[in-house]
Amino acid sequence: MFLIRPRILLSEFLGTMFLLIGVIGSGIMAERLSPSDVGLQLLQNAAATTGVLIAIISIFGTISADFNPAVTVTAWLLGHRQKNEVIPVIVFQVIGGCAGTVLANIMFDLDWFQLAEKTRSGANLWLAEVIATLGLLLIVFSLLKTKRSNHIPYVVGAYIGGAYYFTSSTSFANPAVSVARMLSDTFAGIEPSSAPMFILMQIVGLGLAVLVIRFLFPKSQTNSG
Repeated sequence: MFLIRPRILLSEFLGTMFLLIGVIGSGIMAERLSPSDVGLQLLQNAAATTGVLIAIISIFGTISADFNPAVTVTAWLLGHRQKNEVIPVIVFQVIGGCAGTVLANIMFDLDWFQLAEKTRSGANLWLAEVIATLGLLLIVFSLLKTKRSNHIPYVVGAYIGGAYYFTSSTSFANPAVSVARMLSDTFAGIEPSSAPMFILMQIVGLGLAVLVIRFLFPKSQTNSG
């Protein structure tokens, strides 16, 4: 862990922290502003998450801006990140995400520690997580492989914002987010018993993404990976 530049770990911590502040905080605010309209709550949550993603990827993109263990592991498998970076980066993502959730709880005068009771379970939701994760990784690494990384903040933000609506799971697509969202019993929460299957399906999406990306972008046709 100590061989990694500290600014990489700080970048991953802060970025994931702000991501969860955005996801959880906007979910709480949406519940309060539109208590009887779940559709409007989701719209507000999606819009805030889109904006936060664009901002944090733009801020930290030149240092390290995975904010997602699925992105980190895929980057390693495709040759964009060193093996010794993977576990420390993921640890800081998870810690940052949990810190962001706790901070969001505190900002809205809720108990700082709580466990979500919102059940998210079913084959349809699990399939949605495979699709959401696959799509996200295809976006990130197709843009990297074709030297269009400057588009990543906006395309990722737009995709996740849209995926809140076109996936039945509302597109977690991120194991660190899945863990952190267990710590807030609010609109964006997920009960602890539901999270492991979400994470497993995200790993399945990761595996599919690596296969597809390697087929679409062979090393001989790119100068990266």
